[in-house]
Amino acid sequence: MRVHVADHPLITHKLTVLRNKETASPTFRALTEELVTLLAYEATRNVRVDPIDIVTPVGPTTGVTISQPRPLVVPILRAGLGMLEGMVKLVPTAEVGFLGMVRDEETLQPTTYAERLPDDLSNRQCFVLDPMLATGGSLIAAIEYLLERGAQDVTAVCILAAPEGLEAVKAATEGRDVTIVLGAVDERLDENGYIVPGLGDAGDRLYGTV
Repeated sequence: MRVHVADHPLITHKLTVLRNKETASPTFRALTEELVTLLAYEATRNVRVDPIDIVTPVGPTTGVTISQPRPLVVPILRAGLGMLEGMVKLVPTAEVGFLGMVRDEETLQPTTYAERLPDDLSNRQCFVLDPMLATGGSLIAAIEYLLERGAQDVTAVCILAAPEGLEAVKAATEGRDVTIVLGAVDERLDENGYIVPGLGDAGDRLYGTV
């Protein structure tokens, strides 16, 4: 498993505003979209491309085009939806699928309650969107689900991660082609499985349900 923490002043600045409990939901949503676009730039560094011949106003040249099959972007519902626009803004030709997962607050284990994905993921590059990599349970389940369906490699884009979650994902995906792209790695998990200092419940803050 590869881990890339996008250490950039703009990312750190936007994260700081997201962390602030006084930041209102409209601002939180807008900044999440901006932040994910920055993270998506790093996450797509190894996206597959093919050469293509074109003609500019001055003359012929060879460039590249994103390969087929197209990349698949998979937000984990519900909080991952708040990251979708930021991702597809950078990769508008990507296909979008969905995974609905909920975490049991007592056992902290995820349950998949919905999925909308192509039947065949063979040779696909998949990008999973989940704002908080806390215990790692939901992300592990999503990665395994995609790889079992034939995905070639999976890149997860997360705003924040806890060290415990990263270790859990690393152990569960050993030997698999998995990359994690993060805005920051925080201190730890608390007794309720929340990232500290974190930014609270991303879904609640995105949709104003706090």
